[in-house]
Amino acid sequence: MFLTHQTPVRVRYAETDQMGVVYHSNYFIWFEIGRAELLRNAGLAYTTFEEQGLAVAVVDAGCRYRRPALYDDQLVIETSLESFSSRKLTFTYKVLRADTLLAEGTTIHVFVDRTGRSTDARNYPIWKEFEEIVNENKESEKAEA
Repeated sequence: MFLTHQTPVRVRYAETDQMGVVYHSNYFIWFEIGRAELLRNAGLAYTTFEEQGLAVAVVDAGCRYRRPALYDDQLVIETSLESFSSRKLTFTYKVLRADTLLAEGTTIHVFVDRTGRSTDARNYPIWKEFEEIVNENKESEKAEA
């Protein structure tokens, strides 16, 4: 893991079914919230990528549901950048209620240009900043271990 961030969310009524259980597709929205907050917290908001003509497209997504989340639960979305290269990013997620794991997931993304074609992020100024931030965090984790 290169970067990890925890984002609190509270289950809203609109995210639940008639029984007060969170509808499965909402977990992917929470994954996006966690991913955006992880990058923003690292100093790399999505808008910074977009301003340079670079986007991050989801090419694969999965979720394993373990326990139901319910209306008004206070949750934490733990998001980690699991792997990265100049062409692809992999994020992992845990949805937690206190110490209980409710769901875990993975998304895989590719860097794309403004036309939507796969591209090498090393061709963009943000790549150097992104690589430095990830490597700094990697070094911090080693020092803490």
